[in-house]
Amino acid sequence: MVTLVARETDERDALLNYLEAQRGALHRAAYGLTEEQARQTPSASALSVGGLIKHLTSVEFSWIQTNIAGRTDPDAPTEEAWGDNFRLLDDETLEGMQERYRQVAEETEKIIRALPDLDQEYELPKAPWFPDEPRTARWILLTMIQETARHAGHADIVRESLDGADAFTLIAKSSGSAMPWLDAD
Repeated sequence: MVTLVARETDERDALLNYLEAQRGALHRAAYGLTEEQARQTPSASALSVGGLIKHLTSVEFSWIQTNIAGRTDPDAPTEEAWGDNFRLLDDETLEGMQERYRQVAEETEKIIRALPDLDQEYELPKAPWFPDEPRTARWILLTMIQETARHAGHADIVRESLDGADAFTLIAKSSGSAMPWLDAD
């Protein structure tokens, strides 16, 4: 799993690498969780690790595949069901949602790499929190990095609240590395 960002070859590569590093933090927060733990909301908020991954999958699809590639999202949450975008439903699994997140990430990579440049502008959805003017692909990628990083931090807090596993412990466990400082009492 990505912990440090890979060396970049150009701006596009750097932005995609930083986005992938933040996605890695989400996958790492889910490492070793049971289905029940992935759904738990142990903090004062209603956020769960599984719900955060589901939300970011939807957000990334929307920003990249809908806004930039002009595709329709068949799974876009309705206004009435927006809260379901932050939780795994009974027929959804953590593993399935992580796989969907990986598929969306692969498609993001293809779409962004196929753009002639990052200066192309795209209309944003109509919403009170979005500017009412086009934004560049660069701006959209930076927004995705910001949104993913914000929620990766939430996932870290939720995970630590579940079982005390912090990011460094999860890095070691998921990579099979030894962490001698954890064994010292």
